[in-house]
Amino acid sequence: GLGLTEEDYRGDRFADHPSDLKGNNELLALTQPQALKDIHLKYLRAGSDIIETNTFTANRVSQADYGTEAFSREINREAARVARAAVDEVMAEDNSKPRFVAGAIGPTTRAASLSPDVNDPGYRSITFDELVDDYSDSVRGLMEGGADIILIETIFDVLNSKAAIYAALSVFEETGKELPIMISGTITDASGRLLSGQTVEAFWASIRHAKPLSVGFNCALGASELRPYMEDISRIADCYVSSYPNRGLPNEFGEYDETVAQMVEAMKDYLDNSLVNIIGGCCGTTPEHIREFTELVKAYTPRAIPEAKRVCRLSGLEPFNIDEDSLFVNIGERTNVTGSAKFARLIREENYEEALNVALQQVNNGAQVIDVNMDEGMLDSKAAMVRFLNLIASEPDISRVPVMVDSSKWEIIEAGLKCLQGKSIVNSISLKAGEEEFKTQAKICLRHGAAVVVMAFDETGQADTLQRKQDICKRSYDILVNEVGFPPEDIIFDPNVFAVATGIDEHNNYAVDFIEACAYIKKELPGALTSGGISNVSFSFRGNNTVREAIHGVFLYHAIKAGLRMGIVNAGQLAIYEEIPEALRERVEDVILNRRDDATERLLEV
Repeated sequence: GLGLTEEDYRGDRFADHPSDLKGNNELLALTQPQALKDIHLKYLRAGSDIIETNTFTANRVSQADYGTEAFSREINREAARVARAAVDEVMAEDNSKPRFVAGAIGPTTRAASLSPDVNDPGYRSITFDELVDDYSDSVRGLMEGGADIILIETIFDVLNSKAAIYAALSVFEETGKELPIMISGTITDASGRLLSGQTVEAFWASIRHAKPLSVGFNCALGASELRPYMEDISRIADCYVSSYPNRGLPNEFGEYDETVAQMVEAMKDYLDNSLVNIIGGCCGTTPEHIREFTELVKAYTPRAIPEAKRVCRLSGLEPFNIDEDSLFVNIGERTNVTGSAKFARLIREENYEEALNVALQQVNNGAQVIDVNMDEGMLDSKAAMVRFLNLIASEPDISRVPVMVDSSKWEIIEAGLKCLQGKSIVNSISLKAGEEEFKTQAKICLRHGAAVVVMAFDETGQADTLQRKQDICKRSYDILVNEVGFPPEDIIFDPNVFAVATGIDEHNNYAVDFIEACAYIKKELPGALTSGGISNVSFSFRGNNTVREAIHGVFLYHAIKAGLRMGIVNAGQLAIYEEIPEALRERVEDVILNRRDDATERLLEV
């Protein structure tokens, strides 16, 4: 340590501060900048290519512990200036290689997706918006001070990191200046998960939208213990991979016994297996470690970045990938107050325990995604959405799957996105209110890292013919991909499932039009997926479950063959096409495929 006293931490500026300041190391940017610069210089002269600013707890949330939260932005700015000055000094001595300042953003002392109260799992000590506001100030300060990179590090709650990403992207837009983002999570124990429950691949799916310069892990574990998780991230990340572990595991006194040689040997294993592009050290490491690492890497070529397969990568606590070879994806519909009278009643009665059981039942019955909708006139829909999603987060058997946030009200969709650490799906956006609103909403979804359901709906209404479905989906796709920069694999078109067998001739081809629209999207809109609300097609037969389930089975059979990738269904109640009695199946098929003028009458006779 530096042997600094309380007086050193205070300096002249904080001589009369009402609380103790020793231990608030970030404040040294204001009171002892030379001491910080001297440390930076030691690491730079040992060979560091990137040095971090001394800002790990410079956010307002953490600074509030010392009553210094009002100085957060200034601390970030001055810490970046100190690091910048150190880099500039060393570059003046030796400009044989570039050196960079990484503006460090820590996780804060609170979690946006975990409750600190065991008796109230839906409670949160901080909100996404509060984190974004706090992190935005940190990013502004770091940029003002001359940081080259924004480093979001030691992530234990992925929702916090998504707030930091959201803040950084927003500040980049606000200032017209974009910096590379490095992201580093923390695996807390041998479970191989972050503290908030995500696996390595789920974490990557959740933060990949930041298009980071690098992703990796730091802190908590030593290099040997971290190795299997570095192997996981190295295999899937289509960017640089970083690792700066602790100096082994601490002993019972919180000190590190691992020698420099032992850590170098562990890092050599990373390099021998081409797992990393960037190495460094976290707790317990010294300039001596960096000097040895600098020599070590000279003999190696960096890891090659793998080419990413075009896949829709979703996540809850676990990853869920959808590509062209995936089986049909069941999206559970029973956690929707507009589709389930039972669920609506439970939410109105605030019986969330039973409501969670409905969600669990859907997952246990095979739903790979759950659709959550709280649009009901008797509800405070926004509050209900937030409460339910926060409670889901405390139930790993449910939260392991991704969530589809479903609402006709944009503010409810946004509120839902702010509760989810995983990569979710927004249901839905459309051209209904025009191109500008469509683009604005799409950009917000992109900033949250969400996939989107796009309804075949434009300024003149829903697409009710094949031609209209094709035209609207093509127009939407072109805007999203070419103007917004949306990844095609995160676009899910819903070409509108309408009821057949209504007795109105114009409705007879509705199922055929949907099926053919799926085929068109698969062929003409590369990467995009398709979905639909399957139960709509059988609405004319409500009350006759046998026929309804047969209609769903036949409709899905043909739609899936045409390219339908997913659908909102009652998981566990899907009739299998081959198991539908032949006579019933033939009559249903006549209706679905519009093969006979008397198809509806013949089905009604069943």
